[in-house]
Formats: sequence, C-alpha cells, structure tokens
Amino acid sequence: MWYVREVNSEADTAAFAAELAGRAGTGTVLALDGDLGAGKTRFAQAFAAALGVPGVVNSPTFTIIKEYEGGRLPFYHMDVYRLSLPEADELGLDEYFHGEGVTLVEWASLIEPLLPAERLHLLLEYTGPTSRRLRCRPVGEQYAAWCREMGLAPEEDTP
Repeated sequence: MWYVREVNSEADTAAFAAELAGRAGTGTVLALDGDLGAGKTRFAQAFAAALGVPGVVNSPTFTIIKEYEGGRLPFYHMDVYRLSLPEADELGLDEYFHGEGVTLVEWASLIEPLLPAERLHLLLEYTGPTSRRLRCRPVGEQYAAWCREMGLAPEEDTP
C-alpha cells in the first residue's frame, strides 16, 4: 500500500522530511526515487538538517556515498544513479543499512535487491514549479506505523 502527501512548497517538503527525521533511529533506511529535478537531494538536505547534521549536505553523485557525523545519528547519504547492481553489491553498500546510523539512498530502485527487508520507499513526483506529490510505501510495520501516525492518506493504486 502507498501513502501520499501533497506539498506545495520547498518548506512543506522540508517539514515532511523533518517529520520523518524525528522518527528515525539506528538502522532507518529511506529509499528515494523520482525524476531528475524532483527534489531528492533537497529532501536529503532537509532530512539531514532535521537530524542536526552540521555543515553542507550535497549530492554524492560522483562519490556514491557521503558519511556525516555530528547529528543525532550518523547520516549516510547515497546516490546510486551511476552504479549497476553488481557494482553496488561489490562496493558493499548494503553494510550501511545495518550500521549505527540512518541511510538515505537516492535512485534506490536501481539497487532494490540489496535494500534491507524493512525500509521506507519515497517517490517524489513533480506536480508544479514548487509542488510535489510524496508517495510513501512502507516495507515493515514500523514504517507503516510512521505513515499512519503522520496522517498520510492511504492510496490503493501503485504509481
């Protein structure tokens, strides 16, 4: 089942990211997907800020992963757009999913077989210059509870 929230501004997106960050704990995995320009990196920045990560958080497009310390939890930010599944497997990215921090993966569907059994999929859809549709698909009861607690609207159809 998918859950959805419509946002009308970058501030709304940041508030949603902060809601999720407030629930995050050790081993939390957020799997982000969306078209280029949909706001995946901006979402990651807002999420990191809400975790208390100091400094600039930018896209790890060419470095694949960036690790940030100094927040409430370590923050592991991945961008797997340029990786094949075998390359991601060889790099051992899945080890981060079971680490001490929170992992956020941009373009996560490209490495779906490596993702942990429990995670929250987020699909960011462009609906206008500043508006987005945020679709969430929880995999695991903890993430389903988050969606319900946050008052996200259930949506039976999958995108």
